[in-house]
Amino acid sequence: MTMSAGWYLRRLSRMGPQEVAGRVGDAVRRRRWRSAPPDCPRVTGARFTAVLPAGTVAAVPADAVKRLVAEADRLMDGHAEYFGVVRDDLTAPDWWRDPRTGRRAPGGYAFDVPYRSEDAVGDIKQIWEPSRHQYLTQLAAAYAVTGDERYAERVAEHLRSWWETNPPLRGVHWISGIELGIRLLSWVWIRRLLDGWSGAAPLFEDNPVALNQIWHHQRWLAAFPSRGSSANNHVIAEAAGQFAAACAFGWFPSSGRWRADALKSLERHLRGNTYVCGLNRELATEYHGLVLELGLAAVAEADAAGVPVPASVRLVLLRMTDALAAVVDNRLRPPRQGDADDGHGLVVDGAGTDRWGSLLATGDAVFGRLAWWPEVTGTDVRTPLLAALVARTEPSTRRPARRPAHFADAGMTILRGPGEIWCRCDGGPHGFLSIAAHAHADALSVEVRHDGIDVLADPGTYCYHGQPEWRRYFRSTLGHNTLQLDGADQSVSGGPFLWTRHARTRVLTVDSGDDVTRWSAEHDGYEGSVHRRRVELTPSSGELRVVDEVRGPRRAVRLAFHLGPAITAELAGNRARLTWTRDGEDRSAVLDLPGELTWEAHRGESEPPLGWYSAGFGRKEPATALVGAGFTDGAEGFTTVLRFQG
Repeated sequence: MTMSAGWYLRRLSRMGPQEVAGRVGDAVRRRRWRSAPPDCPRVTGARFTAVLPAGTVAAVPADAVKRLVAEADRLMDGHAEYFGVVRDDLTAPDWWRDPRTGRRAPGGYAFDVPYRSEDAVGDIKQIWEPSRHQYLTQLAAAYAVTGDERYAERVAEHLRSWWETNPPLRGVHWISGIELGIRLLSWVWIRRLLDGWSGAAPLFEDNPVALNQIWHHQRWLAAFPSRGSSANNHVIAEAAGQFAAACAFGWFPSSGRWRADALKSLERHLRGNTYVCGLNRELATEYHGLVLELGLAAVAEADAAGVPVPASVRLVLLRMTDALAAVVDNRLRPPRQGDADDGHGLVVDGAGTDRWGSLLATGDAVFGRLAWWPEVTGTDVRTPLLAALVARTEPSTRRPARRPAHFADAGMTILRGPGEIWCRCDGGPHGFLSIAAHAHADALSVEVRHDGIDVLADPGTYCYHGQPEWRRYFRSTLGHNTLQLDGADQSVSGGPFLWTRHARTRVLTVDSGDDVTRWSAEHDGYEGSVHRRRVELTPSSGELRVVDEVRGPRRAVRLAFHLGPAITAELAGNRARLTWTRDGEDRSAVLDLPGELTWEAHRGESEPPLGWYSAGFGRKEPATALVGAGFTDGAEGFTTVLRFQG
């Protein structure tokens, strides 16, 4: 996917003067570095002191160790999976090759590489992901819990290979700051987890090649921070990685300045990226998880190094953790809202470890759980490691006495009912900053689960680059459980990570009564018309009622309800009978759809895409989408009723 001149003009229109000036300075610096790259200063006497306290590794639960070692053994055999692509080449990776397309990225000066072009580079996510070196943190963790030097030796072999293949400023891995930031964080933890191995110091602080790489990564991040309309989760990853490295690898003349500047940036952007209620402003749940992981890892480095952290940093992380505890369903699954690319801040666990349970377990260890928090029964490796470094402090703010259901500033409301009914209602802003990069056109959408099973599902993300028709579909209005007018999206896209017009949404009612819980909101995304939706959940019967009204002239309407992949649907007229199985037990529901519309079931269609579910980045599977078509006039409203039957 290459960007046209029109895209650059649209992108420029979303920038303020300060951002434009900063980007001009970046361009000048890139040109200067092409001919005269900065030189790493000579380092002598470097020592690594940010080690784990004695006894930390022994506190890791046995079942978490078992999962980690199983994962490490798969990696040792060369097996891994990234974004739905199974790989068996990780014994000796080709760092520039995309296994999905078979293409290999070109070399040369990093800022000349056309990384957005799949024809020239391949799938950039497939190339970048292994080079975050999070699989190496898993191998290093396996060494730490077993003492088996095979894992440590493989880590050293791969790091030396990567450093040789990717000299500073050359090639595809020196383009994106988030990649450099996360890679630095991985290196810090690799060094920490290998501390008991005799080869750790020769690999890092006594190795001029490693010192050169660490210095250049930090110098790059200091020179090219994400700016303005792009200062979302990327800038937090950059700051967290820079700060972690400047704390743990504080061996350079600039380390003190880098540490101070990164902490200042981290504090500013953690606050700026987070609503007061604790939800991430991108309104993309996986990025909430990423930012929380990065923030916790940064605080761990600060405490390990004895660097004071502003109280506001811990406060934001506390609010994020409480918000996560509030929004998950009974199976600890959070909403599937906005973009998701399976990005993690720190990976030291094996497959099968629940990411969200792990974050809540860490929150419990660091901040203390509240009485209304859901129980976490699983175990993980990361929690005892982070908890050993983070100094636990008593929160200096009042925390929610009851489980919040409505997050006013984020526009998210969670309705809960019997039989573990969970319903998310979306009445929030379109996205974050002027480009709303990770937003979907999903205003007033609902997401409904029963005992953790997606019934009315948010279809997910699937892809970012290289497949524009699929990118458009998965973030489109028709791709969500909401109403579309005249075949258009509520918000106007200007590119794969750019929205040029944002629908404005307003929550009208949130009423948690004893008999019926109500929510209503409206948005102005369709010029000349207003879409208003009301959702009512009756706890006594488990009935969910959705009423859609359109105020304005006569327009063509399509109303979509996307079912989860576990749901089988039989559509007859305007009634759909839904069945599924949970833990060996048959479950069912009836979905009565508005009779004013003509209903059809779509499943796994590709031209154009319709009827798909993406469980994770790079993966999709057919799922049933029920779409009703008609016109807005002649009806007071379109009423949909979902009744669970067991």
